[in-house]
Amino acid sequence: MVERQSPLEPEFHIGSHGNFEHGVEIILTETGPGSIVQLAAWPGEEKKLIAAIRTVTGLALPDGAGGGLSDGMKSVFGFAPGKFTVADEAEGLAGAFAKAVTPAIGTVTDLSHGRTAIRIAGPKAEWVLAKFFAIDFALPAFPVGAGRSTAHHDVFAQIQRTGSDQFDIYVFRSFARSFWKALCHASEEVGYEVQ
Repeated sequence: MVERQSPLEPEFHIGSHGNFEHGVEIILTETGPGSIVQLAAWPGEEKKLIAAIRTVTGLALPDGAGGGLSDGMKSVFGFAPGKFTVADEAEGLAGAFAKAVTPAIGTVTDLSHGRTAIRIAGPKAEWVLAKFFAIDFALPAFPVGAGRSTAHHDVFAQIQRTGSDQFDIYVFRSFARSFWKALCHASEEVGYEVQ
C-alpha cells in the first residue's frame, strides 16, 4: 500500500515554542490514524447503523448525534443525526464497514486520504480552541467522547473530545497546513510543544 505523507511536514517543528518560560500548556501532534471513515444512515435506519458500528469496532456507541467513544486506538462519534465519523489506527476500516453496512442501511465513505487528524491537549486546550470555534468546550457541555461538526473561516472541522483536556480535530488535508499554522500561532501565548 502507498505510504501516506503528512501535509504538515514542512510546518511540523518538534520541540517547545512560544511563551513556554513558565511551562508548556498545550501539546500539539498529528495523530495519523490508518483509517478515517464517515458513515451515514438513511432515515429510519440509524439503529441498524449503530449496531454495525458496534459490530465492526467493538464500541457501544450512544444513540444520537454528538455522542461518541474513544479507547485510544479507535474512536467513533456522531456529528449530525444519523452521521458518524470513525477513526482507527488500523487500515482497511472502510472495507469492514462496506460489508457490515448494506446499501439499505446507509453509506460508507473512506476519508483516510482526504483528512488530517490533529490532536491538541493540555490545560489550555479549551481556551485555545475557543479562539477558533463558537462552541462551548466546557466539559459538561462537551463531554469526553462527544463530537461536533463546525468550521473556522472556510475550514470545515470535526472535533472529538478524547480526554478531559484533549481534542482530536479532523480537517481536510488541503487545509491542514494552514490550520496547523493558525493553531500553533494561537498556542504561542501559553507555550506549546509539538510532539
